[in-house]
Amino acid sequence: MTAVAEPTNDTSQIPAPEGSVTITVKILRFNPEIDNEPHWESYDVPALPTDRVLNLLMNIKNYADGTLSFRRSCAHGICGSDAMQINGINRLACKVLVKDLLAKEGKQTTVTVAPIKGLPTMKDLYVDMEPFFEAFRAVKPYLIAYGNEPTNERYQSAADRERFDDTTKCILCACCTSSCPVYWADGSYFGPAAIVNAHRFIFDSRDEAAEERLDILNDTEGVWRCRTTFNCTDACPRGIQVTKAIQEVKRALLFKRT
Repeated sequence: MTAVAEPTNDTSQIPAPEGSVTITVKILRFNPEIDNEPHWESYDVPALPTDRVLNLLMNIKNYADGTLSFRRSCAHGICGSDAMQINGINRLACKVLVKDLLAKEGKQTTVTVAPIKGLPTMKDLYVDMEPFFEAFRAVKPYLIAYGNEPTNERYQSAADRERFDDTTKCILCACCTSSCPVYWADGSYFGPAAIVNAHRFIFDSRDEAAEERLDILNDTEGVWRCRTTFNCTDACPRGIQVTKAIQEVKRALLFKRT
């Protein structure tokens, strides 16, 4: 029999560095093995203004409750693995600073943390990303060129490269897709991230499969499901103009690639 650590909300063992303040972190917990539905649990955590939300979660897991589950990797806003709802907004936990969340006038600060919406919660703060990546793979997010292989690089002008520069920044964190009300209501919608990654190749002058991708996105679950709420643009931690990219794909369908 494997021993299972008992969860505890006792945070007294978390180191409290000089200058730290106590923050209440409310986490939406869910363990499918014992819970019928998600529930909130609170932890009082010492934190410095320069700490990131990811630091708080790591301290809770390391010192108070080892059963807490979440994804994280690089901790520098590049891998995109620690996407979650922080105070109701999709963000990367490694990019949100405590100083930007502190309550004014010395009031007690409470930070809520929950998994991103629209994808099945597997445990606590991590979700099943397979539906997200299935949509990503469906738009053929790679360079397709027919004919003989070139003898050297596929050259491209600076202007041609600039045409799709913004959508090369996607880190597949799913913040944009899981902020989309259409995606919440109907998980079969491709979602903003898949369209952004299609855009990156549709407008690449070296690519020869733009028509194929446009046909894919012309489906009933494609770009026409977008309602232009700008949630996706607001949620993107990389600052990609997601809504603009979706509109450009719509325009390419109407007038063919330009």
